[in-house]
Amino acid sequence: MTVRPWMAAIAVSFAGVCSIGYLAATSYLVLRDDLIGGTIARQARMQHEYEDRITALRAQVDRVTSRQLLDQQVVEEKVEKLLRQQMALTSRNGKLGALVERAESSGLTTESNEAPEIEPLAYEKRADASSGGVKAIEKLMGLNTASVTGAIRPAPLAYAAPDAAESTSDRADRIFSKVTLSLKDVELEQMARLKQLTDGAAKTSDAIRSIVGRTGVDLPVGDVAAMVPVATSDSVDSAIGGPFVEPANDDEFGQSLAALDTALLELERTRAQVRALPFGNPSPASDITSDFGNRLDPFLGRLALHAGIDFRATVGTRIRAAAPGTVTNAGLTGGYGNMVEIDHGNGVSSRYAHLSAVLVKVGDQVTEGEVIAKSGNTGRSTGPHLHYEIRLNGEAVDPMRFLDASRKLASYMN
Repeated sequence: MTVRPWMAAIAVSFAGVCSIGYLAATSYLVLRDDLIGGTIARQARMQHEYEDRITALRAQVDRVTSRQLLDQQVVEEKVEKLLRQQMALTSRNGKLGALVERAESSGLTTESNEAPEIEPLAYEKRADASSGGVKAIEKLMGLNTASVTGAIRPAPLAYAAPDAAESTSDRADRIFSKVTLSLKDVELEQMARLKQLTDGAAKTSDAIRSIVGRTGVDLPVGDVAAMVPVATSDSVDSAIGGPFVEPANDDEFGQSLAALDTALLELERTRAQVRALPFGNPSPASDITSDFGNRLDPFLGRLALHAGIDFRATVGTRIRAAAPGTVTNAGLTGGYGNMVEIDHGNGVSSRYAHLSAVLVKVGDQVTEGEVIAKSGNTGRSTGPHLHYEIRLNGEAVDPMRFLDASRKLASYMN
């Protein structure tokens, strides 16, 4: 290629223009140093903004982590509280079960004879709440926690679909409210069962006393202060002594337990007193031929008091004790002929007269239904029969009161 002069001139001119422009720009930048400072300041501001943003994000993460840890602590406290409630109800259930068994053995019934069961909570054991507290809380709340600082990811509950607008705290409060209400329902059911059994025992005792009272016998009311509360009934026999200290104030459930135990003790005591009275029939297979009261005397033909009732019984019919007691007379006794008299305590005694044979002796302890003699025709008698008397503080009373009361007491005696 041939380089011509004009081409060289153009190249030199272009190089000169570029050099002049470069020098002019360099001179402008050198002379205007504020431009470089502005660029550096702008870059510094951008850096600070990014750093502030990172700091805010870190603070937000710290707040989320702290809130998560606080929520976890609150949930653990609620779990511990629910566990304590469940343990208390389980302990109460055991005590209530023992009293329910006593009530059943006493003939008292409720709608359900079994003590209410305490359903285990979702976390089941206390160890899960202490050693594996996080897992227990996750299981109870339906949460899935990757780590302490990680984000909480809601997991679907087995019993309710999670609401997207419902927060984790709200869901936890709802679950704990349900569990608390469930435990409260169990507690109320236990209290209702105690009250029902206590009222039933008291009503049964009152009914027995009312029936017995119509016979003229007043059963002594038990000393409530002397009755042994349920907490110490197992150790009463081993108690020796010590300074007297007032009993500790118990909660409402404990007071209800003590009230039921007292009512059951009073019912058992009332029944024991009734069993000591002559409500049995001395000759169940025999008919009654003569009642208590004034009648014509078969020997004198004029009005006289018949102090007992007569059973038609052939000679040799076995005669049974109407109640347990001590034999105070056994043998020939005036117009009674051969007679057995039994002292049943509390001023009550029974007499069995005109016997052909006496099978007990004075001082013997007899039980209800035990054969004590055989019927006959001894003494002031016109034919074989059993003359049966009941005396209250030495005064003759109508034995039919006791025989009628025994039929009414059958449904109350166990």
